[in-house]
Amino acid sequence: MKTINDFNFEDKKALIRVDFNVPLNDEFKVTDDTRIQSAKSTIIKILEDGGSCVLMSHLGRPKGVDEKFSLQHIVDKVSEVIGVQVKFVNDCVGASVEEAVANLKNGEILLLENLRFHGEEKAGDKAFAEQLSKLGDIYVNDAFGTAHRAHASTAVVAQFFPEKKCFGHLLAKEIESIDKVLNNSEKPVLAVLGGAKVSSKITVIENILDKVDHLIIGGGMTFTFIKAQGGKVGDSICEDDKMDLALEILEKAKAKNVQIHIPVDVVAANAFDNNAETQIADVMAIPDNWQGLDAGPKSLANFEEVVNQCKTILWNGPLGVFEMESFAKGTIALGNYIDNATKNGAFSLVGGGDSVAAVKQFGFADKVSYVSTGGGAMLESLEGKVLPGIDAILN
Repeated sequence: MKTINDFNFEDKKALIRVDFNVPLNDEFKVTDDTRIQSAKSTIIKILEDGGSCVLMSHLGRPKGVDEKFSLQHIVDKVSEVIGVQVKFVNDCVGASVEEAVANLKNGEILLLENLRFHGEEKAGDKAFAEQLSKLGDIYVNDAFGTAHRAHASTAVVAQFFPEKKCFGHLLAKEIESIDKVLNNSEKPVLAVLGGAKVSSKITVIENILDKVDHLIIGGGMTFTFIKAQGGKVGDSICEDDKMDLALEILEKAKAKNVQIHIPVDVVAANAFDNNAETQIADVMAIPDNWQGLDAGPKSLANFEEVVNQCKTILWNGPLGVFEMESFAKGTIALGNYIDNATKNGAFSLVGGGDSVAAVKQFGFADKVSYVSTGGGAMLESLEGKVLPGIDAILN
Protein backbone atom coordinates (compact mmCIF):
# COMPACT_ATOMS: atom_id res chain seq x y z
CA MET A 1 0.00 0.00 0.00
CA LYS A 2 1.74 3.17 -1.18
CA THR A 3 1.28 6.20 1.04
CA ILE A 4 2.68 9.74 0.90
CA ASN A 5 5.52 8.51 3.12
CA ASP A 6 6.84 6.60 0.08
CA PHE A 7 7.36 9.83 -1.88
CA ASN A 8 9.46 12.95 -1.55
CA PHE A 9 7.43 15.92 -2.78
CA GLU A 10 10.33 18.38 -3.18
CA ASP A 11 9.60 20.63 -6.19
CA LYS A 12 6.48 18.51 -6.89
CA LYS A 13 2.86 19.53 -7.11
CA ALA A 14 0.60 17.08 -5.27
CA LEU A 15 -2.92 16.80 -6.67
CA ILE A 16 -4.88 15.81 -3.56
CA ARG A 17 -8.47 14.58 -3.45
CA VAL A 18 -9.64 15.74 -0.03
CA ASP A 19 -13.10 15.43 1.47
CA PHE A 20 -14.01 18.99 2.44
CA ASN A 21 -17.74 18.29 2.24
CA VAL A 22 -18.23 20.13 5.53
CA PRO A 23 -21.43 21.54 7.09
CA LEU A 24 -22.05 25.28 6.68
CA ASN A 25 -24.49 27.52 8.53
CA ASP A 26 -26.76 30.20 7.01
CA GLU A 27 -23.82 32.60 6.90
CA PHE A 28 -21.72 30.01 5.02
CA LYS A 29 -19.43 29.49 8.01
CA VAL A 30 -18.03 26.00 8.67
CA THR A 31 -19.78 24.48 11.72
CA ASP A 32 -17.63 21.32 11.99
CA ASP A 33 -14.08 21.32 10.63
CA THR A 34 -13.25 17.67 11.47
CA ARG A 35 -12.73 16.73 7.83
CA ILE A 36 -10.36 19.65 7.27
CA GLN A 37 -8.44 18.77 10.46
CA SER A 38 -8.23 15.17 9.22
CA ALA A 39 -6.44 16.22 6.01
CA LYS A 40 -3.95 18.49 7.77
CA SER A 41 -1.09 16.03 8.34
CA THR A 42 -1.09 14.97 4.67
CA ILE A 43 -0.94 18.58 3.47
CA ILE A 44 1.76 19.55 6.00
CA LYS A 45 3.96 16.56 5.03
CA ILE A 46 3.93 17.64 1.39
CA LEU A 47 4.67 21.29 2.20
CA GLU A 48 7.49 20.31 4.58
CA ASP A 49 9.03 18.16 1.83
CA GLY A 50 9.23 21.32 -0.27
CA GLY A 51 6.25 20.68 -2.51
CA SER A 52 2.93 22.41 -3.17
CA CYS A 53 -0.67 21.21 -2.86
CA VAL A 54 -3.56 21.41 -5.30
CA LEU A 55 -6.70 20.48 -3.33
CA MET A 56 -9.85 19.22 -5.01
CA SER A 57 -13.14 18.40 -3.29
CA HIS A 58 -16.88 18.48 -3.66
CA LEU A 59 -19.35 20.25 -1.38
CA GLY A 60 -22.99 19.20 -1.14
CA ARG A 61 -25.06 18.07 -4.10
CA PRO A 62 -25.22 21.01 -6.48
CA LYS A 63 -27.08 20.77 -9.77
CA GLY A 64 -24.51 22.62 -11.87
CA VAL A 65 -22.84 25.84 -10.71
CA ASP A 66 -24.47 27.11 -7.51
CA GLU A 67 -22.86 29.87 -5.42
CA LYS A 68 -24.12 28.44 -2.14
CA PHE A 69 -22.02 25.30 -2.73
CA SER A 70 -18.87 27.23 -3.64
CA LEU A 71 -15.69 26.11 -1.88
CA GLN A 72 -14.75 29.80 -1.69
CA HIS A 73 -16.81 29.78 1.55
CA ILE A 74 -14.31 27.50 3.28
CA VAL A 75 -11.02 29.11 2.18
CA ASP A 76 -10.59 31.05 5.44
CA LYS A 77 -11.32 27.99 7.59
CA VAL A 78 -8.89 25.79 5.60
CA SER A 79 -6.21 28.52 5.88
CA GLU A 80 -6.82 28.75 9.64
CA VAL A 81 -6.64 24.97 10.21
CA ILE A 82 -3.56 24.38 8.04
CA GLY A 83 -1.80 27.56 9.15
CA VAL A 84 -1.05 28.64 5.57
CA GLN A 85 -3.03 31.19 3.51
CA VAL A 86 -4.85 29.10 0.90
CA LYS A 87 -5.28 30.38 -2.66
CA PHE A 88 -8.51 29.75 -4.56
CA VAL A 89 -9.45 29.43 -8.22
CA ASN A 90 -13.09 29.58 -9.33
CA ASP A 91 -13.10 26.41 -11.45
CA CYS A 92 -11.42 23.00 -11.30
CA VAL A 93 -10.45 22.53 -14.97
CA GLY A 94 -9.55 24.80 -17.88
CA ALA A 95 -6.99 27.44 -18.81
CA SER A 96 -7.44 29.69 -15.76
CA VAL A 97 -6.94 26.71 -13.44
CA GLU A 98 -3.87 25.46 -15.31
CA GLU A 99 -2.38 28.96 -15.10
CA ALA A 100 -3.04 29.17 -11.35
CA VAL A 101 -1.36 25.78 -10.88
CA ALA A 102 1.62 26.81 -13.06
CA ASN A 103 2.12 29.87 -10.83
CA LEU A 104 1.94 27.85 -7.61
CA LYS A 105 5.23 27.96 -5.68
CA ASN A 106 6.65 25.36 -3.31
CA GLY A 107 5.01 25.69 0.12
CA GLU A 108 1.76 27.04 -1.34
CA ILE A 109 -1.76 25.58 -1.40
CA LEU A 110 -4.39 26.06 -4.09
CA LEU A 111 -8.01 25.03 -3.53
CA LEU A 112 -10.04 24.32 -6.67
CA GLU A 113 -13.73 25.12 -7.04
CA ASN A 114 -16.37 22.42 -6.32
CA LEU A 115 -15.79 19.39 -8.57
CA ARG A 116 -19.51 18.71 -8.72
CA PHE A 117 -20.19 21.95 -10.57
CA HIS A 118 -19.26 19.69 -13.51
CA GLY A 119 -21.61 16.74 -14.18
CA GLU A 120 -18.60 14.84 -15.53
CA GLU A 121 -17.27 14.39 -11.98
CA LYS A 122 -20.08 12.09 -10.79
CA ALA A 123 -20.29 10.47 -14.24
CA GLY A 124 -16.66 9.33 -13.87
CA ASP A 125 -15.86 10.98 -17.21
CA LYS A 126 -12.41 10.02 -18.47
CA ALA A 127 -11.73 13.22 -20.44
CA PHE A 128 -12.63 15.32 -17.36
CA ALA A 129 -10.34 13.14 -15.21
CA GLU A 130 -7.53 13.64 -17.73
CA GLN A 131 -7.97 17.43 -17.46
CA LEU A 132 -7.69 17.15 -13.68
CA SER A 133 -4.58 14.99 -14.02
CA LYS A 134 -2.70 17.89 -15.67
CA LEU A 135 -2.82 19.76 -12.37
CA GLY A 136 -0.28 17.69 -10.44
CA ASP A 137 2.86 15.52 -10.59
CA ILE A 138 1.71 13.01 -7.97
CA TYR A 139 -1.90 12.04 -7.22
CA VAL A 140 -2.86 11.62 -3.56
CA ASN A 141 -6.25 10.28 -2.50
CA ASP A 142 -7.04 11.29 1.07
CA ALA A 143 -10.85 11.29 0.82
CA PHE A 144 -12.27 8.22 2.53
CA GLY A 145 -15.76 9.75 2.57
CA THR A 146 -15.94 9.47 -1.24
CA ALA A 147 -13.80 6.35 -1.75
CA HIS A 148 -16.93 4.26 -2.45
CA ARG A 149 -17.82 6.44 -5.45
CA ALA A 150 -16.40 5.74 -8.90
CA HIS A 151 -16.11 9.46 -9.63
CA ALA A 152 -13.60 11.17 -11.94
CA SER A 153 -11.54 12.64 -9.07
CA THR A 154 -11.53 9.50 -6.90
CA ALA A 155 -11.30 6.48 -9.18
CA VAL A 156 -10.65 7.58 -12.77
CA VAL A 157 -7.92 10.21 -12.42
CA ALA A 158 -5.54 7.70 -10.79
CA GLN A 159 -4.97 5.89 -14.10
CA PHE A 160 -3.11 8.95 -15.41
CA PHE A 161 -0.53 8.51 -12.62
CA PRO A 162 0.52 4.86 -13.11
CA GLU A 163 3.63 5.11 -10.87
CA LYS A 164 2.89 8.30 -8.99
CA LYS A 165 -0.24 7.73 -6.94
CA CYS A 166 -0.68 7.03 -3.25
CA PHE A 167 -2.88 7.31 -0.18
CA GLY A 168 -2.75 10.27 2.19
CA HIS A 169 -2.38 9.72 5.94
CA LEU A 170 -6.12 9.82 6.60
CA LEU A 171 -7.14 7.29 3.96
CA ALA A 172 -4.26 4.97 4.91
CA LYS A 173 -5.40 5.09 8.57
CA GLU A 174 -9.01 4.35 7.58
CA ILE A 175 -7.93 1.30 5.55
CA GLU A 176 -5.68 0.03 8.37
CA SER A 177 -8.39 0.52 11.03
CA ILE A 178 -11.07 -1.35 9.09
CA ASP A 179 -8.59 -4.08 8.18
CA LYS A 180 -7.65 -4.38 11.85
CA VAL A 181 -11.28 -5.01 12.78
CA LEU A 182 -12.20 -7.31 9.90
CA ASN A 183 -9.01 -9.25 9.21
CA ASN A 184 -6.35 -8.77 11.88
CA SER A 185 -8.35 -8.43 15.06
CA GLU A 186 -7.49 -9.59 18.51
CA LYS A 187 -10.28 -11.79 19.84
CA PRO A 188 -12.92 -11.68 21.20
CA VAL A 189 -14.35 -9.31 18.57
CA LEU A 190 -17.56 -7.37 19.17
CA ALA A 191 -19.67 -5.47 16.66
CA VAL A 192 -22.36 -3.10 17.92
CA LEU A 193 -24.91 -2.36 15.21
CA GLY A 194 -27.60 0.18 15.96
CA GLY A 195 -29.81 2.42 13.89
CA ALA A 196 -33.38 2.24 12.73
CA LYS A 197 -33.50 -0.40 10.00
CA VAL A 198 -32.33 -3.96 9.56
CA SER A 199 -32.57 -3.47 5.79
CA SER A 200 -29.73 -0.93 5.75
CA LYS A 201 -27.42 -3.25 7.73
CA ILE A 202 -28.20 -6.70 6.27
CA THR A 203 -25.09 -6.98 4.12
CA VAL A 204 -22.91 -5.66 6.95
CA ILE A 205 -24.31 -8.27 9.35
CA GLU A 206 -23.86 -11.07 6.80
CA ASN A 207 -20.25 -10.08 6.09
CA ILE A 208 -19.15 -9.65 9.70
CA LEU A 209 -20.70 -12.83 11.12
CA ASP A 210 -17.55 -14.65 10.03
CA LYS A 211 -15.32 -12.11 11.77
CA VAL A 212 -16.96 -11.47 15.16
CA ASP A 213 -17.61 -13.40 18.36
CA HIS A 214 -20.33 -11.10 19.71
CA LEU A 215 -22.94 -8.93 18.02
CA ILE A 216 -24.99 -6.36 19.94
CA ILE A 217 -28.11 -5.27 18.06
CA GLY A 218 -29.64 -2.01 19.25
CA GLY A 219 -31.71 0.93 18.11
CA GLY A 220 -34.85 0.55 16.02
CA MET A 221 -33.54 -2.66 14.45
CA THR A 222 -34.22 -4.39 17.76
CA PHE A 223 -37.96 -4.51 17.21
CA THR A 224 -37.88 -6.39 13.91
CA PHE A 225 -35.91 -9.14 15.70
CA ILE A 226 -38.23 -9.08 18.72
CA LYS A 227 -41.46 -9.21 16.69
CA ALA A 228 -39.99 -12.00 14.56
CA GLN A 229 -39.53 -14.01 17.76
CA GLY A 230 -43.12 -13.47 18.83
CA GLY A 231 -42.68 -10.38 20.98
CA LYS A 232 -45.13 -7.49 21.20
CA VAL A 233 -43.50 -4.22 20.08
CA GLY A 234 -46.38 -1.74 20.50
CA ASP A 235 -45.85 1.30 18.25
CA SER A 236 -42.11 0.73 17.93
CA ILE A 237 -40.50 1.04 14.50
CA CYS A 238 -40.53 -2.38 12.84
CA GLU A 239 -39.89 -3.76 9.35
CA ASP A 240 -42.51 -6.48 9.09
CA ASP A 241 -41.20 -7.58 5.69
CA LYS A 242 -37.74 -8.25 7.21
CA MET A 243 -38.85 -10.55 10.04
CA ASP A 244 -37.95 -13.75 8.17
CA LEU A 245 -34.56 -12.26 7.46
CA ALA A 246 -34.07 -11.44 11.15
CA LEU A 247 -34.76 -15.09 12.05
CA GLU A 248 -32.34 -16.20 9.33
CA ILE A 249 -29.62 -13.95 10.79
CA LEU A 250 -30.19 -15.46 14.25
CA GLU A 251 -29.88 -18.98 12.77
CA LYS A 252 -26.70 -18.11 10.85
CA ALA A 253 -25.15 -16.56 13.95
CA LYS A 254 -25.94 -19.69 15.97
CA ALA A 255 -24.36 -21.90 13.31
CA LYS A 256 -21.22 -19.75 13.34
CA ASN A 257 -21.04 -19.62 17.15
CA VAL A 258 -21.61 -15.86 17.24
CA GLN A 259 -23.43 -14.69 20.35
CA ILE A 260 -26.14 -12.16 19.53
CA HIS A 261 -27.17 -9.75 22.27
CA ILE A 262 -30.50 -7.95 21.90
CA PRO A 263 -32.00 -5.56 24.49
CA VAL A 264 -34.13 -7.31 27.12
CA ASP A 265 -35.80 -4.09 28.25
CA VAL A 266 -36.37 -0.67 26.74
CA VAL A 267 -37.24 2.88 27.68
CA ALA A 268 -40.71 3.11 26.12
CA ALA A 269 -42.56 6.36 25.45
CA ASN A 270 -46.19 7.16 24.63
CA ALA A 271 -45.07 9.53 21.83
CA PHE A 272 -41.96 10.21 19.73
CA ASP A 273 -41.17 13.26 21.81
CA ASN A 274 -38.48 14.24 24.31
CA ASN A 275 -41.19 15.24 26.82
CA ALA A 276 -43.34 12.14 26.39
CA GLU A 277 -44.27 9.94 29.33
CA THR A 278 -41.84 7.04 29.71
CA GLN A 279 -41.71 3.65 31.37
CA ILE A 280 -39.27 0.74 31.41
CA ALA A 281 -40.85 -2.12 29.48
CA ASP A 282 -39.90 -5.74 28.87
CA VAL A 283 -38.77 -5.80 25.24
CA MET A 284 -41.06 -8.76 24.51
CA ALA A 285 -44.12 -6.99 25.93
CA ILE A 286 -44.20 -3.30 25.00
CA PRO A 287 -47.73 -2.02 25.68
CA ASP A 288 -50.02 -0.94 22.84
CA ASN A 289 -49.55 2.72 21.83
CA TRP A 290 -46.06 2.80 23.41
CA GLN A 291 -42.76 2.70 21.50
CA GLY A 292 -39.25 1.69 22.49
CA LEU A 293 -36.84 4.63 22.07
CA ASP A 294 -33.76 3.56 24.07
CA ALA A 295 -32.15 0.52 25.68
CA GLY A 296 -33.25 -0.14 29.26
CA PRO A 297 -31.12 -0.62 32.42
CA LYS A 298 -30.97 -4.45 32.32
CA SER A 299 -29.93 -4.36 28.67
CA LEU A 300 -27.16 -1.88 29.46
CA ALA A 301 -25.85 -4.06 32.28
CA ASN A 302 -25.71 -7.00 29.84
CA PHE A 303 -23.98 -4.91 27.19
CA GLU A 304 -21.39 -3.64 29.67
CA GLU A 305 -20.45 -7.22 30.50
CA VAL A 306 -20.02 -8.06 26.81
CA VAL A 307 -17.96 -4.94 26.01
CA ASN A 308 -15.64 -5.61 28.98
CA GLN A 309 -14.61 -9.02 27.70
CA CYS A 310 -13.83 -7.95 24.11
CA LYS A 311 -10.46 -6.91 22.66
CA THR A 312 -11.69 -5.47 19.34
CA ILE A 313 -14.86 -3.36 19.13
CA LEU A 314 -16.66 -1.97 16.11
CA TRP A 315 -19.46 0.51 16.85
CA ASN A 316 -21.86 1.43 14.06
CA GLY A 317 -25.12 3.08 15.07
CA PRO A 318 -26.66 4.40 18.31
CA LEU A 319 -28.71 2.41 20.84
CA GLY A 320 -31.57 4.88 20.95
CA VAL A 321 -32.91 8.20 19.71
CA PHE A 322 -29.86 10.00 21.15
CA GLU A 323 -30.86 13.32 19.55
CA MET A 324 -33.47 13.59 22.31
CA GLU A 325 -31.98 13.91 25.79
CA SER A 326 -34.56 11.57 27.32
CA PHE A 327 -33.45 8.73 25.03
CA ALA A 328 -29.69 9.32 24.90
CA LYS A 329 -28.73 7.45 28.08
CA GLY A 330 -28.16 4.10 26.37
CA THR A 331 -25.87 5.53 23.72
CA ILE A 332 -23.92 7.52 26.35
CA ALA A 333 -23.60 4.45 28.57
CA LEU A 334 -22.29 2.41 25.63
CA GLY A 335 -19.75 5.15 24.90
CA ASN A 336 -18.55 4.94 28.51
CA TYR A 337 -18.21 1.15 28.33
CA ILE A 338 -16.20 1.37 25.10
CA ASP A 339 -14.07 4.17 26.58
CA ASN A 340 -13.19 1.91 29.55
CA ALA A 341 -12.46 -1.08 27.32
CA THR A 342 -10.18 1.09 25.16
CA LYS A 343 -8.30 2.28 28.26
CA ASN A 344 -7.82 -1.40 29.12
CA GLY A 345 -6.21 -2.13 25.77
CA ALA A 346 -9.08 -2.90 23.40
CA PHE A 347 -9.03 -1.48 19.85
CA SER A 348 -12.25 0.46 19.19
CA LEU A 349 -13.42 1.73 15.81
CA VAL A 350 -16.47 3.98 15.48
CA GLY A 351 -17.97 4.54 12.05
CA GLY A 352 -21.19 5.39 10.26
CA GLY A 353 -22.98 8.74 10.35
CA ASP A 354 -25.10 8.57 13.49
CA SER A 355 -22.56 6.88 15.76
CA VAL A 356 -19.91 9.42 14.70
CA ALA A 357 -22.36 12.25 15.48
CA ALA A 358 -23.05 10.65 18.86
CA VAL A 359 -19.41 10.20 19.88
CA LYS A 360 -18.70 13.82 18.95
CA GLN A 361 -21.77 15.14 20.74
CA PHE A 362 -21.02 13.25 23.96
CA GLY A 363 -17.24 13.77 23.99
CA PHE A 364 -16.04 10.27 23.15
CA ALA A 365 -14.14 11.12 19.95
CA ASP A 366 -10.77 11.19 21.76
CA LYS A 367 -11.60 8.20 23.95
CA VAL A 368 -11.89 5.54 21.26
CA SER A 369 -9.05 4.22 19.07
CA TYR A 370 -10.36 5.60 15.80
CA VAL A 371 -13.37 7.51 14.48
CA SER A 372 -14.00 6.95 10.78
CA THR A 373 -14.70 9.99 8.59
CA GLY A 374 -16.80 8.18 5.98
CA GLY A 375 -20.38 6.96 6.50
CA GLY A 376 -21.25 5.22 3.23
CA ALA A 377 -17.64 4.24 2.55
CA MET A 378 -17.34 2.70 6.00
CA LEU A 379 -20.53 0.67 5.55
CA GLU A 380 -19.44 -0.61 2.14
CA SER A 381 -16.04 -1.60 3.57
CA LEU A 382 -17.81 -3.53 6.33
CA GLU A 383 -19.98 -5.18 3.68
CA GLY A 384 -16.76 -6.52 2.17
CA LYS A 385 -16.96 -4.42 -0.99
CA VAL A 386 -13.85 -3.18 -2.78
CA LEU A 387 -14.08 0.61 -2.86
CA PRO A 388 -13.30 2.14 -6.29
CA GLY A 389 -11.23 5.01 -4.86
CA ILE A 390 -9.02 2.57 -2.95
CA ASP A 391 -8.82 0.03 -5.75
CA ALA A 392 -7.64 2.76 -8.16
CA ILE A 393 -4.53 3.38 -6.02
CA LEU A 394 -3.78 -0.28 -5.31
CA ASN A 395 -4.01 -1.42 -8.94
